[in-house]
Amino acid sequence: MAHKDKITVLNSLHEGGVLPLFYHDDAAVAIEVLKASHRAGLRVFEFTNRGENALGTFEKLVAYAHENLPDMAMGIGTIYDDEAANKFIYAGADFVVTPALNPAVGTACAAVEVPWIPGVMTVTEIYNARHAGAEVVKLFPGEVLGSGFVKAVRGPMADLKIMVTGGVRPTRESFAEWFGAGAYCVGMGSHLFPKDVLARQDYDWVERKIAECLGFVKELR
Repeated sequence: MAHKDKITVLNSLHEGGVLPLFYHDDAAVAIEVLKASHRAGLRVFEFTNRGENALGTFEKLVAYAHENLPDMAMGIGTIYDDEAANKFIYAGADFVVTPALNPAVGTACAAVEVPWIPGVMTVTEIYNARHAGAEVVKLFPGEVLGSGFVKAVRGPMADLKIMVTGGVRPTRESFAEWFGAGAYCVGMGSHLFPKDVLARQDYDWVERKIAECLGFVKELR
């Protein structure tokens, strides 16, 4: 079960401003990426449910984090239904991220006070997500909707907390665009973990890139 309380997770998500999204079949590689993310200053990490061994690998990541990185909140992404959500929550997920809006997942998370971050694309979905208990919503894919959507929707919903995923690049210009529009935080995957970087096991590069992005967040807020 989760070892971080809901408020701590959400505060860590906002304070860092960046949520790394990562999947790899090899638990050893995933652990090295997790360590690099922590060294860079992140205290939230999303492992995505995208392979047959995802649950087993996630369990190993959680075990490592609990023993060595106790201040890291471990989340699971790419969850579509409550059955999968419950499996990963039992395995230690501190928060659950979904690519689409399924209130059943929200209900499963609420039952154990685990933050649920559902994927949304429309104002109606945002409204329904908040009504179902989501305190933060995931705008996905961000590159399709654009930063103008974030700015516009936060007009009538000034307290809306949006995590933008898709379309965010590790540059000051990109961060200025999304945070200037009112993003609560951003989710990033392949730009932080390029295949060639992982192939040569250059985890220092990963650490530097994430630290640079965290610097953009601090500068722009």
